[in-house]
This record gives sequence, C-alpha cells and structure tokens, in this order.
Amino acid sequence: MSATRVVVIGAGIGGLAAALRLARAGLSVTVVERAEAPGGKMRAVPVDGTRIEAGPTVFTMRWVFEELLAECGASLAERVTLRDASLLARHAWSRDERLDLFADIDASAAAIHAFAGAGEAEGYRRFCARAAEVYRTLEGPFIRSGQTGPTGLAKRVGISGIGDLWRIQPFATLWSALKEYFHDPRLLQLFGRYATYCGASPFTAPATLMLVAHVEQAGVWTVQGGLSALAASIAGLAVENGAEFRYGTHVQEIEVSGGKVTGVRLAGGGRIPADVVICNGDVAALDAGLLGRAAAPAGDRIGRAERSLSAVTYCVRAETAGFPLAHHTVFFSRDYRAEFDTILRDRRLPTDPTVYVCAQDRSAEGAFPGGPERLLMLVNAPADGTERPLPATEIARCETNLKARLHACGLSLTRESAATVTTPEAFAGLFPGSQGALYGRASQGWAATFKRPGARTKIAGLYLAGGSVHPGPGVPMAAQSGRLAAAAILADLGSTGLSGATAMSGGTSMR
Repeated sequence: MSATRVVVIGAGIGGLAAALRLARAGLSVTVVERAEAPGGKMRAVPVDGTRIEAGPTVFTMRWVFEELLAECGASLAERVTLRDASLLARHAWSRDERLDLFADIDASAAAIHAFAGAGEAEGYRRFCARAAEVYRTLEGPFIRSGQTGPTGLAKRVGISGIGDLWRIQPFATLWSALKEYFHDPRLLQLFGRYATYCGASPFTAPATLMLVAHVEQAGVWTVQGGLSALAASIAGLAVENGAEFRYGTHVQEIEVSGGKVTGVRLAGGGRIPADVVICNGDVAALDAGLLGRAAAPAGDRIGRAERSLSAVTYCVRAETAGFPLAHHTVFFSRDYRAEFDTILRDRRLPTDPTVYVCAQDRSAEGAFPGGPERLLMLVNAPADGTERPLPATEIARCETNLKARLHACGLSLTRESAATVTTPEAFAGLFPGSQGALYGRASQGWAATFKRPGARTKIAGLYLAGGSVHPGPGVPMAAQSGRLAAAAILADLGSTGLSGATAMSGGTSMR
C-alpha cells in the first residue's frame, strides 16, 4: 500500500483531512494547492498591518477533528488552543431589541422569556428537543456514512428507524417547521437563519436543518489564531506523517487513461503521476471541464437556481461604539422574505441586508480591551460570479446599506482602515467553477441533500472531498468528507484494488 501514489487537489479542510489520514496509513501523498497557504475558504487576509479571518469563523462538531487526529496518533487539544463559548451569538433588530443565545438551554430559554414571553420560551425548549432528535437520527446513517441516497439512508436506519426519519419532517421547509415552535417573527428570523449555514433560504430549505441548533448547543469554540490556524496545524501534522505540499501550484488537468486516473498535469508544465486523485475543489469545476474533459463525468452540473448563496465580505480594522459586540453578532433586516426574494429571485443585493459581524479580538462573550479591532462583516449575495459581476456602484451601495443596518441597531464604526472586500466575482476566482457559491449546491427541498455526490466517482481512482460533496458544507462537514474519502480509498485498496464506484457503491460507514 505504501507504493500507492495519491495526489490531493486543493488544501481546503476536506483535502487536508484526507491527506493526513492517507499519509498516516503509509501512502505517498502530494497536496497541490493554488494558493500560498493551506485552508481554502479558511483563509486570512492582510488589513492595516494585521490579518483578519475572511472565511468561516464558527467552530463546531469538535468530535470530527478529535477523531481525525486520534486516528493519526495526535491530540486536537495539543495542536490548537480552543476556548468554550458560553455565549453563542448576540442578535439585534433595533437599538432596543437584542437577544443573546447561550450554550446552556436554560439560559437561552430565560433570555427568550424576557425578550418575547413565556410561550416563546416554552416553544424554544420544544424546538431544542426536536433539533436534538433530528441530529441523533442523522449523525450515524448520514453524517458519518458515505451513503448519499434516500434508499441507502432508509436501509441504514432500518425498519425501527423509519419512524424517526418521518418525525424529522424531511418534506417540510425549515420556515414552516419553525412555526410549530415560534410565533414571534423575530425568533422565526433568528432560527431560520440556520438555513444560510448551508447557503440556502429558510423558505425553501428542509426542516432537517434545525439540527444546526443542536450542533451549536453541543459546543461552539473560538480557535486561537482563527480557523486558518487550524488548517495550518492539520497541514503541519500531515507533513509530519510524510505528506508533501506544493503551494502556488495549479493543476490544469486530471489525466485519465483506460478509465483510470494516471496523474495530474500542472499549469506551466510538469506532471505528477498518481494512482489516486482526490479532487477537493468545487464539483462544478469538474463538470465544466476546468480539470480536463476526461474528468468531467465525475463532476456535478449545478444550475444557477440551484447554487448556494454567495456573499460580500468586508474585512476592516475600526473602533466601535454604541453597541456591545460579542465575538459573533447578527444584525437582522426588517423583512427576511423580501431580503431572500431580492437575492435569489431578483439576483441583486438587498437594500436592507442582514449583517453578520465577527469581532475577532473579542472573547465569545464580548470582552475586549479597547482600541481598533478586527472585524469581518458579511452580507448574503447571489452566486452569479463571473456571469454577472456586481458593478462597483452596487458594492459601494452595499457598504452603505450594511452600515445603515448597523447604525439602526446602535453600532457605529470610526477610524476605519481601508477594507479588504471580497465579492461573488472574487469568490468565483478564488474557487473556480463555483460562480461564487460558497457551499456548492443549495439545500433547497428534501431531495437536494441527496444530490450531492459522495466520495467515489465514475472514474477509477478519482475521489471527491470538500464542502460541495456529501455530507455537506461547513468546516466540520467538509472535514468529514475528507475522512470519508480516505476511508473509501483505503477500503478499495484493501479489497479489489482501485476500481471506482462499481467496487463498493455507497461508501463506508465510519461507526
């Protein structure tokens, strides 16, 4: 097995997880990354003499990383510094309407009682119980498994589990399901926002996404140095286990001969032979032929209406006043449905956007010594990328509207540095084939989840990992996709050799 040569395209967290696991198993692993550092979307950008995390900022599902590192003889706690967050996020609708959610359900229920009354607090407790049930139903047979189809899921839960699947309301939308627990429109908006964690609208996303609430209650941590530091740590551990990393290197083509991968050809010349290739890029890039026509059948064609949300992000250093920021703060728009209609139907930036702010120098609870602080500010946007680049005037209006939403809730920014702005077009350039969609295929309707491809492909020796494949987007899920890809490869090597999807359809359970 040690003679098996593996090339991982992309050093995002899915590729890093797969590279680490396979290097630990003794395979010869080379990771090829276009950027100059690992992490993919887990990236930091320079602003005013410092660096600001410009990608994901929430760390959950710690067990994924603990298990990955334990499998490789290491300890997560020894590799990165994590701090528990007792305050999950602060939410605001106006200067006078604020609500904190906590890791402790009783504390959140008390806050909701004070904010919206006893009935809403009781609904919150019922919602938490249902969210936990959804998560328990799906963790083993879906999140930990390589099985992506509804038939396979039903087989995995068995006859006794069919009732559990039905109770999690797979055919309901998240918005309609939330109305069983909440009547206050602000709480519908708050918990409906969980759909955006998968790049979807709460009005079309499946009710199963309420599991995000349970994931956060099970633990949210801040990572010292940000999530880009986590990526660097895992890349370092992969190197310690024998993996080679080539940064600033672009794969132009996945070579296929006789129905099997044979290597990758690099832009500007050069070739790396391989028995196994893991594509940790957006699956739409494969379908578009951006990695060669021979590899296109392994991709996924995602139409414009099927793409997940994009974003406009502003990384800035500024002094803040008037509002007590927490590490994670959300400033909600006045009309959530109108906001999503503007983005997804009209394909424009909303005039009154919901704004997420990550105050990166603050503790989870908001403790901060004062002075200028590092802020990531984000609004949702249509994923039209290079098809319809947003003009500079629209980006400027977006910044004006963003600040108007912050001001309406009492937050002002002064002594601002020049901002580093990332638009959907820029995201499309950073992640080819995506057109700026941050999460691959959007979770719209019950069937969308099952349309994500699994680790194995139609081409022998070619595997997939990353946030655009099963089990879904987000840092822990993308890392899990890398674990599933590694498990599939090791299983295939140990059985009939690398024979593609026909050898062992459906993947390997990690239980």
